[in-house]
Amino acid sequence: MKTDWIVCGEAENGDAAIEMARSVKPDVVLLDYAMPVMNGLEAARILSALAPKCAILMYTMFASPDLSELARAAGVRAVLSKEVNGIGAVMEAIEAVAFGNAESLGAIG
Repeated sequence: MKTDWIVCGEAENGDAAIEMARSVKPDVVLLDYAMPVMNGLEAARILSALAPKCAILMYTMFASPDLSELARAAGVRAVLSKEVNGIGAVMEAIEAVAFGNAESLGAIG
């Protein structure tokens, strides 16, 4: 557990994530691709326009080169596979994008 991090919210769907981001203005958002109401790509497009300095990560069961390409076009800085990457990798990715080091992540999953 990172003691210098503050988890500012958890949303049950993409629409709720956008509304929460509007109010709490997070530095990093972790999205799933498969969410009810609005999927992660749609949410990422809106979030990246709403808060361009917010680092967006996607953690998904559906990681693929095609999804990674679409995600990056939507403003996602890194896509992590739930099948390949454990919580340690997620935490490393959050820290990397929070400090502007998404390039160091390379292709994940």
